[in-house]
Amino acid sequence: MISLFLIGGLIAGGIIPVQTSINSRLGVEVGSPFMASFLSFFTGTLTLVILSLVIDHKLTFAPDSFHNNPWWIWIGGALGVFYLTSNILLLPQLGAALTVVITLIGQMIMAIAIDQFGWFNVPIHELNIPRLIGIVCMLGGVFLIKNY
Repeated sequence: MISLFLIGGLIAGGIIPVQTSINSRLGVEVGSPFMASFLSFFTGTLTLVILSLVIDHKLTFAPDSFHNNPWWIWIGGALGVFYLTSNILLLPQLGAALTVVITLIGQMIMAIAIDQFGWFNVPIHELNIPRLIGIVCMLGGVFLIKNY
């Protein structure tokens, strides 16, 4: 079963540079990285509406969710806007490979911090030497991609 999740993760990871390249081109065509992000999230929202109706057969959630959960569970969309718009701005300057790898390193560093401290109620996975070596290898990858 874990193999299916790993394959799914690889596929999702492969979609990110495609999405970044498409959205960067969209930004050029519409003349604004912010409008490109808006259009991207709009089409994503339409896709989610269709999926929710087909799979869940509804578009609702419990109204008391606002009161019974911490504030930070509601800001994921705003963080997504920052990520997507940053990628649109970075890609023409850095290229697809460097844009993806540098944002991936940021993701890995934050993910390790989240694991280390158990933020957002995530189970703790302590920092260790192999994880540090992984980050150093990724930084080496940035050097290689940037210079060659």
